[in-house]
Amino acid sequence: MSRAFADIAFTPSVKEAQQRHGSREANRAFELAEDARDSIGEREAEFIAERDSFYQATVSESGWPYVQHRGGPAGFLKVLDAKTIGFADFRGNRQYLSVGNLGADGRISLILMDYPNRRRLKIWGRARIVHEGEDAAVIARLEVPEYRARVERGIVIEVEACDWNCPQHITPRYTEAEIERIAPKRTPPAEDTPRAADTEAAVWGEGPLELVVAGVRQLTARVRAYELRHPQGEALPAVAAGAHLRVPVRLGGKIELRHYSISSDPARRDAYEIAVLREESGRGASKAVHAGFELGLRLRCELPRNDFALGEDTRPAILIAGGIGITPIKAMAHTLARRGQPFQIHYAGRGLRELPFLQALQTQFGERLSLYPADQGVRLDLRRLLSNLATDAQIYACGPARLIDELNIVAATLGIGEQVRIERFDAAARPDDRAIEVELRRSERRIRVAGTQTILDALLSAGVNAPSDCRAGNCGTCAVKVLDGVPDHRDNALSAAEKERAALMCICVSRAHSEHLALDL
Repeated sequence: MSRAFADIAFTPSVKEAQQRHGSREANRAFELAEDARDSIGEREAEFIAERDSFYQATVSESGWPYVQHRGGPAGFLKVLDAKTIGFADFRGNRQYLSVGNLGADGRISLILMDYPNRRRLKIWGRARIVHEGEDAAVIARLEVPEYRARVERGIVIEVEACDWNCPQHITPRYTEAEIERIAPKRTPPAEDTPRAADTEAAVWGEGPLELVVAGVRQLTARVRAYELRHPQGEALPAVAAGAHLRVPVRLGGKIELRHYSISSDPARRDAYEIAVLREESGRGASKAVHAGFELGLRLRCELPRNDFALGEDTRPAILIAGGIGITPIKAMAHTLARRGQPFQIHYAGRGLRELPFLQALQTQFGERLSLYPADQGVRLDLRRLLSNLATDAQIYACGPARLIDELNIVAATLGIGEQVRIERFDAAARPDDRAIEVELRRSERRIRVAGTQTILDALLSAGVNAPSDCRAGNCGTCAVKVLDGVPDHRDNALSAAEKERAALMCICVSRAHSEHLALDL
């Protein structure tokens, strides 16, 4: 929720209710947000242009609200500028309830729905009625020439606040046109046409678990959530918190597998939900998912796997997430809440608008959620947090390399490294990473690894068939024996004994302290 929205909606009685029900502290952050969100941005404008209806609420002189459904062709609600929207008021049943209300009190609230993708946008503003004789130019901007309905007036709204609402409890619904796009009708093949030539819905991958993209939600400007269901509605394989899917992704004309944590409540068996951050400077998988994962797409995935399992004991848990690292942490919170086990979530990110699942987490976990938006100067102090833990607390963390590296250092300094379980979601290079040379003894090859590359990527680019899976140092599939050189271990899959006595290293994330490494490949 934005600051402008909070300023309007958080009246004294609302704040009292938040305090009574335990969500006051979680909601206070919205009142302090730097981003007022009191205008229409690019994301909101695109969403508005796609809508063919909305709900509007006005208030009468007697204090009663009146909610009305307004419909028209897609885009009939128009963005006139960043602070102004408007629509042509077509002739209706001539009761003029909304028109009369607005004539006395211009306050108005709109809710715009995207049912298939479970998205909704709320807009608050002050409306004025514009008649054609008063401002023909404005009426002309609001008209929809191809829509044959009589325009009686224009409604122009000065925007005071807008916000994206939590998708919880939105049931996906589809228009006939949307259903046609998902499952187009096909002409039966001629009798002499081979059955194998029948056109089928797109299917990616060759794994044993077939899933269909049944929902797409825009969580933030860069993060989308995808709901994956069984094509025939059957129950999905049971998973535990921390599990992930190996999902087929089309990259450069071929299918590759990528790992995405299952963020939905593990108690659900009807669907898995994953969330994908679009990374402009990444290896391309996230952009391919955003571009190619559409409703109806079938995916043949590998069975879920868990390299980041939540403990079965009843000790208190500290859950730490950075940005998109919230995905496995969210599933853990659902499980811990259902057990009745004490836990706290510490969630850090660039800003409140860039925290996926924020509203759902606030609603479900209230005061057990602490937020650290960097754009407000709020920083997660790991040393302070870990210094004040219960002695038996277990720590689970997922996030970018900088967060995980700092956590490991602090935990080691405090002597609680054994209480920490981590999962990385990237193999990002560090600013001080330098180029190294990797010698492959069995292959009799030498390969240069740039400072911006992982060893695994350099080997794959050189045509070396190196085994790998998660690409984030979580699973250990890419572990190889080091024959010479000093590895810089950055994984969380290998034990200390495996690193020291067996001389293994995970080449998807680890690098070298020395300028040369010799590997048993």
